[in-house]
Amino acid sequence: MASHRRPKQPSRTRVTVLTTAAAAAVALSANAANAAPSEKPSKDEVKAKVDALYEQAEQATEKLNGAKEKQESLQKEISTIQDNVARGQDDLNELRDSMGLAAAAQYRTGSIDPSLQLFLSSNPNDYLDKASTADQLSSQQVEALKKIQEKQRELAQDRAEASEKLQDLASTRTELAKQKKAVQGKLAEAQKLLNTLTAAEKAALAAADSRASRSATERVDLGDAPASSARAQAAFNAAQTQLGKPYVYGATGTASYDCSGLTSWAYAQAGITIPRTSQAQANAGTRIYSMSDLKVGDLVIFYGDQHHVALYAGNGQVIHAPRTGTVVRYESINNMPFQFGVRI
Repeated sequence: MASHRRPKQPSRTRVTVLTTAAAAAVALSANAANAAPSEKPSKDEVKAKVDALYEQAEQATEKLNGAKEKQESLQKEISTIQDNVARGQDDLNELRDSMGLAAAAQYRTGSIDPSLQLFLSSNPNDYLDKASTADQLSSQQVEALKKIQEKQRELAQDRAEASEKLQDLASTRTELAKQKKAVQGKLAEAQKLLNTLTAAEKAALAAADSRASRSATERVDLGDAPASSARAQAAFNAAQTQLGKPYVYGATGTASYDCSGLTSWAYAQAGITIPRTSQAQANAGTRIYSMSDLKVGDLVIFYGDQHHVALYAGNGQVIHAPRTGTVVRYESINNMPFQFGVRI
């Protein structure tokens, strides 16, 4: 017999929940439909963000340069130590051979003494620690054994130093890779932002940069400020020959430069070696804290972390490699946060 039970009606609570959910869905849908699309950043906003990223890339570049310089220095030191170890081992072998020849001569005459027998079968370090053994050695043999002991100590120290520097080199290479990745990441992020611009906006920015570089390389009044020295003048003159060369991170010339690459190259042309990075160059001479005391050829350090360096050009201008996308050019010293000058 078929059941004629009436279907159960949904509870008032369930109806309320369903109704509320449906209403919320409709409201969300309506809001989504009416919501204004997110506004695209303007060309000027993009430029400001890109400039900030380029500055961050330059900070990472100076750290990268420091890691490169340290790596090169460590490699030279390790090579020198390894050469010392090789020569020291040769010296040690000669000392041992001379002792062996002496023992062989005594053996042939049947007069080999117990001390030489002991030497030939064990570590010579044990010799001089035992008075009874030392008494049996001739003064010549004692001197030879002392030399062997000293050479062994030197070799042990050299090998320990080489091992320590090899570990430091491995850490430096890791830091090098980290900073290179950081630079590339900032530049890629900047490029991604630039790619959001229209072709016309990109062209406008490029034209503005080109005008700025052209005016800063061709039409700058440097006045007649004196140089701090003949060498400083020579460095400045060398930097002027590089006007218009592009900025490339890690570059030291002559096709391209980064900021400290330009200053170190310029002073090298004047016969003076200065450190590779801006932070190290900040400690390469006498600091000048007043802009009014700067002279042509002085280094000029910018930003609190000292990540940018230029050469003073006179009349409130510097010559420098500014950042990615620009060229070596003159610029007002007031365009960046001045920290101090450095007179080499």
